Formats: sequence, structure tokens, C-alpha cells
Amino acid sequence: MKRIGIIGKTGKTELAGILKPLLPWLGNRGHEVFIDEETAALIGAEGHPRAEIPSLVDVVIAFGGDGTMLGVTRLIGDRGAPILGVNLGGLGFITEVNREELFDAIDKMLSGHCSIEERIMLTARVNRNGKYAADFTVLNDVVINKGALARIIELETYVDCNYVTTFKADGLIIATPTGSTAYSLAAGGPILYPTLNSIVLTPICSHTLTNRTIVLPDNVTVLVSLCAANEDVYLTLDGQIGFPLQKDDTVEIMKAAYTTRLLIPGQRDYFQVLRTKLKWGER
Repeated sequence: MKRIGIIGKTGKTELAGILKPLLPWLGNRGHEVFIDEETAALIGAEGHPRAEIPSLVDVVIAFGGDGTMLGVTRLIGDRGAPILGVNLGGLGFITEVNREELFDAIDKMLSGHCSIEERIMLTARVNRNGKYAADFTVLNDVVINKGALARIIELETYVDCNYVTTFKADGLIIATPTGSTAYSLAAGGPILYPTLNSIVLTPICSHTLTNRTIVLPDNVTVLVSLCAANEDVYLTLDGQIGFPLQKDDTVEIMKAAYTTRLLIPGQRDYFQVLRTKLKWGER
């Protein structure tokens, strides 16, 4: 791992205080560092366009919160560079390294003492009038949801061409195991162990109370069609990208052809993460 990419949360000024000692520390160990332009500007250095960094490096260190990590996973795509997430935000569920642990974690990474977790991603394609109108890949979730003033929406749902049901709800979440602790959990979905090969479907405020979350194997294709005209329905990707849907649009969701590779320094106990981050089991 001689070439190291650094991508920071935009506007996170505290990064300057972290990078000033980190960059010479890496340089003295013979590593070449590629920093995104916005982050480099914080220390008056030359940077690289964010989109170019994954093709230039062996590993990426992402500084920020879970939102930053989600953006970096989509940026890396199929290039395969593993990611070390450093939490500078609040919860930090997938950015597990704290600022105080930074140098120790990077030292473990460079010495090969980090394990790599493979996390599945989802591809979502919008079929409109027989053509693909949009194509996205996400780590957490694909969400079809209505706007604030929209009526309940009807979502005709199939799994591998087998009719499941027509959800009458505020929306539908299709999540990976990584995303099971995000919006899906807030909507009543289960916690899935992050390395499982599964997909979870969670309706949002279903009008039919018997509609509940279902966990599926990750080798299926989920098709969701918007049945009725509604002026304010969106496809939301990882909670960060929005795409407006139209009547008769069909969203096709399946496991992506590649995974996200997360670096885990030392021995990590996932259940301890649940207890610490989600206060799991507390009364």
C-alpha cells in the first residue's frame, strides 16, 4: 500500500490539524499521498479531483462520518481499493476508527494487520418506456418514497418475476446488511450481520398492517413498479442522491457485480459496536 488516497468531508476544517502531522509521518515511511482538492485546500496544498483518486491509489482513508463513507464507496465503485473509515462525526457506524486511534490504525493498515470485510452493494436501474433511464450503485439502501404532500403510493413488487404483493405505503426500502442499521432499522426492519449475503425489504408506514419486513437471499432480482400517477415520488440512493419517478416506472434492484472492501484494524466485535453505537440492550 504505497499509494494512499485521502478523502475528507467537505468543509471539515478540523482536518487541517490532522493532516499536518499525518502527511510527513506517511512521507517518512515512503508512502505517496493523493488528497482530494477540497481537503488539500485546507492546508494550502495541491490536490486531485475527487473522482480521480480511486484510480491512483492502493487504499483510501475516508475522514468524516458514515455519509462520507457512503460517498467514497460509490466513488471507488469496481476499482477495488479498500477503505479505512475515520470517524469525525457523530454515530460513525461504518467509520469505526476514532481520531485518537488514527495513527495506530494506519500503522496496522500499512503493516498488513488489518482484516478486510467484503460488503455487498446493490445496483438499481430505472426502466422507463422500455429503456434504462438511470443506473445507480449503493452500499446502504435503495428507497422509493413519497414527498411530504403526496398520497400513499402503490408499489407492485416482484422477486425473480414472482409476484410478492402491492405495497400501499409511504414507500419501500431495499437494503443491504450494511444498510440494515440505517433507514430500514428506523422503519422497523431487522439488524442483519454485515457480511451476510442477504437483502432486506422494509415497507415504510404500510397501510396494510400485515405487510412486514422480509429478508431475501442476495442472488434475487427485485422489481418494483409505481402503479399510479403521483407527482412527488422519488428513488433515493444511500440517502444522498434523488431521482424522480413516474407512473409505470419499474426499478430493478440486484446485487452489484463488485463489493465494498472495508479495512478493520485489530479484532472488532460487531456486537460491541451494536452495544456502543446503538445502545443495544440498554433499558
